[in-house]
Amino acid sequence: MTKAEVISQICEKTGIERTDVTESVERFLEVVKEAMAKGENVYIRGFGSFVNKKRAPKLARNILAKETMLVPAHYTPTFKPSDVFVDMVKESSFMKALIDSPEPVKTKTKKTV
Repeated sequence: MTKAEVISQICEKTGIERTDVTESVERFLEVVKEAMAKGENVYIRGFGSFVNKKRAPKLARNILAKETMLVPAHYTPTFKPSDVFVDMVKESSFMKALIDSPEPVKTKTKKTV
């Protein structure tokens, strides 16, 4: 599901105009990004937490140049779903069908570059 599809569903369920919903969604995402850029975590009860996770420094190898380099410590934004959210997904009819299905269910996957 894309951001545009989320906005469309919110419009359908609430009756609010698309421009207002789009603006609200954009501002929400902006607030989350700004908070995380400042080192703050964002907690949304019943949904999950956007957390900055510290990664330790490590040695990495550039196999093309055949050299070892040090990757410094850094923070990575992560999302940890709440237990309520996880339980809702586990109990969904899609997941039950996926588990009970004798054949693998095809889902859309995004290619990475």
